[in-house]
Amino acid sequence: MIMDLMGMMGKLKDTQDKVEATKKRMDTVLIDEASSDGLLKISLTANRVLKTIDIDDSLLEDKEQLEDYLILTLNKAIEKATNIHETEVAAVAKEGMPNIPGMDMFK
Repeated sequence: MIMDLMGMMGKLKDTQDKVEATKKRMDTVLIDEASSDGLLKISLTANRVLKTIDIDDSLLEDKEQLEDYLILTLNKAIEKATNIHETEVAAVAKEGMPNIPGMDMFK
């Protein structure tokens, strides 16, 4: 029983290390999003760190329009990044979890 517990603890530590490595790798995964007309382009990492914003000059003439574009496009990019991040981390965590009855958190 103690050996099983020690094995589980080791597996949990390995899984924790893999999750951290996956989170670090997410810094290199870029998500590119653009407005429907291509006037605004945004790039961010799967860890939701903004990397670039490319704004067409025509959007600089109307502050409210630019704000709307930024909100819509950033929200779409953040949603995509969050989905990728959560999917990747959950897959690594589930793969390394020991089989503990009643503890199936990743159904």
